[in-house]
Amino acid sequence: MQQSESVASGNPEILDVIPASAGPRLATARGGAIHAIRAPGSQTLTAEHHFAAVTLAPAQGIRAALGGDRMQEYDAPVGGIVIQPAHVEVRAEWTSTREELIVAIRTDSLLDLAKRELDLGEVALQPPAFGTVDPKALRFAELLKMELTQQEPPSELYVDSLITLFGIHLLRGYSAARKQPADLKGGLSSVSARRIQEFLHENFTRKITVAELAAIAGLSPHYFIRAFAKKFGQPPHQYVLTLRLSFAEKLLGDNNLTIAEVAYLSGFSSQSHLTAVMRKHRHITPTEIGTRR
Repeated sequence: MQQSESVASGNPEILDVIPASAGPRLATARGGAIHAIRAPGSQTLTAEHHFAAVTLAPAQGIRAALGGDRMQEYDAPVGGIVIQPAHVEVRAEWTSTREELIVAIRTDSLLDLAKRELDLGEVALQPPAFGTVDPKALRFAELLKMELTQQEPPSELYVDSLITLFGIHLLRGYSAARKQPADLKGGLSSVSARRIQEFLHENFTRKITVAELAAIAGLSPHYFIRAFAKKFGQPPHQYVLTLRLSFAEKLLGDNNLTIAEVAYLSGFSSQSHLTAVMRKHRHITPTEIGTRR
């Protein structure tokens, strides 16, 4: 049975323009991502933010149009990218199941990236022809799919980092004006690294965004992600996860706290979340730690 979707943005929840039945999703400070699997159907969508869809499984016989263009029929290969700039209507019809990774980027966030990374005063995305394959976009899409579909809850900081990098990729490859960023010659300065460390050790139990960390370091978000990894040997989200796990292990030695309370105090969404992450990264469970003390 075909499904017809007709939605328009206006809700503050950026991902609400895509039906919840499409698949797992996560909204972040910069935008959001959805791993979408949709049955044959049609859709008319106009959004106030920028959207991009990367095909994860080949689909044939898609008909689509951007703005006032005529409908075009094409086959979507793996890695095919469709870009929908803000306030531009997209119409689509498909006769087979589609699997995509959909990335949403807030208009103000993309403008901020354009100013910081490329010295652009405005953003004008230029969508490629339908069926265009983008291998780099596919790599980002595959990483986002893995994070959204894993057993444990996705890391908002990690997803936000990937959306930031995806946004830079769109600006470099699909915007009207482009400027090559300066090469990264070094990591964070000693002063910036110390500030970031102090901030993370004081705030690791709450939600932290890439933009927030970059502002502390006085760097653009994209530069910051690369510089942080070069300085500390791991990306920001992994560093924060390590802090949370170490703190949880200390708290588990307190017999007055339940595992659920430890999870909450350590920044995990639930007891099961803490258990899954600890088993994956420390090869032990909270219960096993508690019984050893």
